[in-house]
Amino acid sequence: MINKYITATILAVVSSSLAEAQISRPVPRLVVNITIDQLRTDYIEAFMPSYGSNGFKKLFQNGVVYYNAQYTFAPVDRASSIASIATGTSPSHNGITGFKWLDKNSLIPVNCVDDNEYDGIFTKEKSSPKNIATTTITDELKIATDGDGKVFSIAMDRDAAIIGGGHAADGAIWFNKDNMCWCSSTYYYKKAPSWLESYNLLYVNSFTNDNINANITNVALQCIDSNGMGADNVPDMLSLTYDAQVPIEKDVLNKQQLQYKYIQLDKELEKLTTKIENKLGKHNVLFIVTSTGYCNEKEVDYAKYRIPSGTFYMDRTANLLNVYLGAIYGQDKYVENCFYNQIFFNIRQIELKRINLSELLSRAQTFIMQLSGVSNVFTSKNLLLSSGDNGSRLRNWYNPNNCGDIIIEVSPGWKLLNEENFQQYLSKESTMPFPLIFYGTGFVAKEITTPITIDRVAPTIAKSIRIRAPNACTAAPLY
Repeated sequence: MINKYITATILAVVSSSLAEAQISRPVPRLVVNITIDQLRTDYIEAFMPSYGSNGFKKLFQNGVVYYNAQYTFAPVDRASSIASIATGTSPSHNGITGFKWLDKNSLIPVNCVDDNEYDGIFTKEKSSPKNIATTTITDELKIATDGDGKVFSIAMDRDAAIIGGGHAADGAIWFNKDNMCWCSSTYYYKKAPSWLESYNLLYVNSFTNDNINANITNVALQCIDSNGMGADNVPDMLSLTYDAQVPIEKDVLNKQQLQYKYIQLDKELEKLTTKIENKLGKHNVLFIVTSTGYCNEKEVDYAKYRIPSGTFYMDRTANLLNVYLGAIYGQDKYVENCFYNQIFFNIRQIELKRINLSELLSRAQTFIMQLSGVSNVFTSKNLLLSSGDNGSRLRNWYNPNNCGDIIIEVSPGWKLLNEENFQQYLSKESTMPFPLIFYGTGFVAKEITTPITIDRVAPTIAKSIRIRAPNACTAAPLY
């Protein structure tokens, strides 16, 4: 009797394994990874009646839709979010803490993709992906296919294009707003590829800032055609960044312009997905659509509504802190600079004076915590040694290579202002709803409301095309 039970159990397990093998997901020939800057679920849903049937509606009805996606770190901006999607990890590992940071050597703000080693093509901007500290999902595709998998990235802004492409991309292409043309870097090409040059000449009179999403679609389709993407059984990957933001000086409560933006975006998603599916076949393509997870909003005059608010002055605080430390350790320049909500100390001078850095950081933290409008102060030591939930999102963001020694969080309703350089930083801790959608081969329509994190996108793509995840990614795939 026992032997019969064991035999039946073994047969059931074998049958289950065979069934799984028979329904294993097909490998897509082309993965199109779409990030939409500042896309919001509530805005998508608000304008759903105005959409066609093959844009957002097709994605939501036929894709696997995760309604509650979120990033594992804060603050989030376009560059850091795209880096997290690409690397499957947070800025503390991938090094991209934001669109800009303060260079600790020159004390000058630099763009996250600045690189003087490479000239621009159709642009004066010198750029490369050298600051990405880990591999990306596109890098892993290149490694797995011995360089045969084609990788391109297209966006309006160079940080989005370059980070989306990773280190090993065949090309990253972005829009030069000064010359109104598409451009790139000698990191990828010795000279402009003929297809891009021809596109610029052919559509030179059609480029405007109002139709940038339409141009991204057209360049993407041209890139696929000109480079034979998806034409063989070796997977290729195309990273795209669309734009859903409305200028913050506009009143978004008057939703006319916002509605127009989302309707146009819906049309571009319809055009892109339909043309690619018709060209390569639905069973050969996988689309991923998500958001950068933040939204630039018009500044609110909280005082008008008698809501607690105020302004925290970073430059004044830095000067006051330097005076305070001078009274303890002797007059000197202890505070070297400040950048948004970060204070940078003169570490070299502190070491020369043989001052205990941990003690100085602790004194500075205690001093700043007493100032009006401050809700929390973190030191570099706190963040590097912290564990658990206290400040975990900030810890996941913090990278000692390009972040300050003191991070200040102000109370809700307060803003930080530097009167010397007019930098302004708004404190906003509330979450913004945005979706993550997988649509295409291997994914059957499903709605999932359980919260998930964006660092799981890269390992999910990796599993879909049967390669390894990026080298700093510890997140599990979504299936």
